[in-house]
Amino acid sequence: MIALLSLIAIAAEPAAAAAPVTAAPPPGAVWRLDHIFPTVEAFEKARGEASSHIPKLADCRGKLTSDAATLFACLQDQDAVRIEISRLSSYASNHASSDTRDDAWQAREGAVQQLWTDYSEAVSWADPEIIAAGAPKIESLLAAEPKLSPWAYPLRAVLRRGEHVLSADQERLLALSTAIAFAPSNTYQTFANAELPWPEITLPDGTKATLRQSEYSRLRVHPDPAVRKQVFDAFFGTLATYESTIGDLLATQVSTHWFYAQARKYPSSVEAALASDFLPRAIYDTLVTETRATLPTLHRYFALRGRMLGIEELTYADLYVPLVKSDRKYSLEESKRLTHAAMKPLGKEYQAALTQGYDAGWMDVYPAKGKRSGAYMDDSAWGVHPYVLLNHNDDWDSASTLAHEWGHALHSQLTNDTQPFATSGYSTFLAEIASTFNEALLIEDALKNAKTDDERLFYLGSALESLRTTYYRQAMFGEYELQIHAQVEKGEPLTGAALTALYADLLRDYHGSEKGIVRVDDAWTHEWAFIPHFYYDFYVWQYATSIAAASLLSERVLDKEKGAVDAYLRLLRSGSSDDPHQLLLKAGVDMTKPDAYRAVAARMDELMDEIEAILAKRAR
Repeated sequence: MIALLSLIAIAAEPAAAAAPVTAAPPPGAVWRLDHIFPTVEAFEKARGEASSHIPKLADCRGKLTSDAATLFACLQDQDAVRIEISRLSSYASNHASSDTRDDAWQAREGAVQQLWTDYSEAVSWADPEIIAAGAPKIESLLAAEPKLSPWAYPLRAVLRRGEHVLSADQERLLALSTAIAFAPSNTYQTFANAELPWPEITLPDGTKATLRQSEYSRLRVHPDPAVRKQVFDAFFGTLATYESTIGDLLATQVSTHWFYAQARKYPSSVEAALASDFLPRAIYDTLVTETRATLPTLHRYFALRGRMLGIEELTYADLYVPLVKSDRKYSLEESKRLTHAAMKPLGKEYQAALTQGYDAGWMDVYPAKGKRSGAYMDDSAWGVHPYVLLNHNDDWDSASTLAHEWGHALHSQLTNDTQPFATSGYSTFLAEIASTFNEALLIEDALKNAKTDDERLFYLGSALESLRTTYYRQAMFGEYELQIHAQVEKGEPLTGAALTALYADLLRDYHGSEKGIVRVDDAWTHEWAFIPHFYYDFYVWQYATSIAAASLLSERVLDKEKGAVDAYLRLLRSGSSDDPHQLLLKAGVDMTKPDAYRAVAARMDELMDEIEAILAKRAR
């Protein structure tokens, strides 16, 4: 019944480069997956039990809403199976991430994914039965049995989607098509990560580098502009070679989104995606409109960046090199200490929860051979605790990533401590607020404690880059998704060349290329082929709305506005007890209005004002 628990781990952007492998991690730096299952044998036993429980869910078919006691028993059974599969998923996927070379764990992860497909098919009749019963009947059952209260919001949500839910047989067919729906994305991931022949380049010092994604990320911050251009030309030039192939994959994925939208009687793919969380279309439209309106702030940043780097003609290849370098090391203990100290405005209870998680086997910290790159938080082991994967490299990005992922972890923990399982999840629309809120507090604390102008410039530059990449870049991606889906919905062909042309126009618009602000070479406009998020059905735009909301909420907390901390923590404890937009409204933020988006631009202007004041002081 009701939507499956989200199994997409909440992740930061991919790590910049492969970090050095740590031979012997210190105590507390390795996660304790045995908190979920003590042994592999226990996992396999639980997997078998879950598999045998799934078919029994059909016993409720035809009588789900016959009376309150039956509805309660059936929903309880469904949740019990979901909890079982969720824990299995956490155990298998985190083991698979610990060593991606281990085929046995990859196979176990795949077996658990199949359990989700089996579960989805097994309960595909449930929503149609709830809708057929109608709101008066469901409300009478809720009134008759207080023990049904944890499912009140989910049940009402099903009823609200009534016109978009199909017959039981049609729902079963859609459930069976799940694997097909993910095929374009899975094929892209396999091609991009394992089979695409990345180019080898020779650097000015004679060393050779194969431009896999990790090497591209490492070399795009090279101090030599000529090397950065060489890297961009080779990397995106290779993607250009496969423009048609990758274009077909993305076009098929977009067509799949449109197929499901039409099947469920939505007027567009974006409306279907927003409807899953009852999000008003005005939020998406306001994001695009307000981001466009504040592009002069972004262009001001580019001009400042060019001046600070001493580059006469700033190019797209120059946007990742740090404005100011820092050789300071941020060990794990230092990163933990800084994050803990920065969270002081949220109170001792929040800080205590951080300390507990730090020392209780919740995170896997250091790079290791075969370990998945990047960082993520996994909260699918409901009733256990969240897990955090890091690849800590003792730099500022690592410290910031730790704060980010622990924002997710504490959000999940506070929600799970407060909500029943039925409303313990939370939407993507809210997910990145907690993580970017923590980053905002961390950077403010770092600026407050900076001892030199150079240190301040480093943190100011880091804050500006975070706003550029998490707000403006993701908003641009969101606008691109609107464009490519609209093209398919109008029946127009979405070829690789068309995808490149649309992206080129948007990329140059956002970067002021026609005004001479940032030069974007033709080869670089194939960047769309590098972005996996475009396969995720209107996912990435929510990074932009989240950092906008977090900017406003963190500003209120830091300004010690009355009730600001309580409102924010109440949001973190709310789970999915109401529509995400309504939960955010209760916290005092209306994402259909311009305020939060304008707060991002205002913050960027403040940061740039301070940088320019420091530069002016030095020029005197």
